[in-house]
Amino acid sequence: MKSTSTHTANKYTRDGVSLVEDVLTNESPLQIHVNGKPFSVTMRTPGYEHDLTRGILHSENVFTRKDLVLKTQSMDLDEHGNVTLVNAIVPEEQLDFGFQSSRSLTSVSSCGICGKEDLSSITLCGVPVQDNIVVSAHEINAMFDLMAEAQHAFNSSGGCHAAAAFDSKGNMLVLREDIGRHNAVDKVIGHLLNKQTVADAKVLLVSGRVSYEIVSKAYYAGIPILAAISAPSNLAVDISKQFGISLLGFCRTDKLTAYSHPERIG
Repeated sequence: MKSTSTHTANKYTRDGVSLVEDVLTNESPLQIHVNGKPFSVTMRTPGYEHDLTRGILHSENVFTRKDLVLKTQSMDLDEHGNVTLVNAIVPEEQLDFGFQSSRSLTSVSSCGICGKEDLSSITLCGVPVQDNIVVSAHEINAMFDLMAEAQHAFNSSGGCHAAAAFDSKGNMLVLREDIGRHNAVDKVIGHLLNKQTVADAKVLLVSGRVSYEIVSKAYYAGIPILAAISAPSNLAVDISKQFGISLLGFCRTDKLTAYSHPERIG
């Protein structure tokens, strides 16, 4: 599945107009069903649909078992060969409470929380993350350097976000890119869950800013450190303080700002 494609466009400069071939990030809808019942529609960059589905269902508290493999069926393809519908097969006794609050609207690339049926579903539940890992600011920035080198779609198009998970030794476990920030995170977490290596993930890096939803995904995955290139929202900081997430922002050029639980930053 191609994450980018080439399009012809007119480029205007001081020297005049020229015809150019621009590389753009692909975006298309994906329907997610659970046991044949529509659950959500999300706009995403094609690829890693199994991981994306697993990540979304985990973050939405639909299928949260970390010790079990999620079975999925890729149902439909579009004219480009991209999967357009995934059906997750979950035994009824394994469905969690999130299945009762399925999204009734399309979840667009910039906002994974769009389509929630009511405000009561925009909450976190559980105990704070307990993890005594300590990393240095230098190590965090070295992780961002590794992520930047591996962002092939961004480096060619400049139009997609990335997320990457690292272990306690600074090894990159997985990196995913997507037109949507939350989708990139779901693909990363879904991969870790499918490989049953989510317990090894200690640091989650994201490009762009950090919203409430990105924090909630890190929390439900049990990842103690969440670091971003840009700024967090006030709600993201409040939730991170309450639920034991070390939230780092403005991680650039050997600098970062710790907004919550700075004890994990040596």
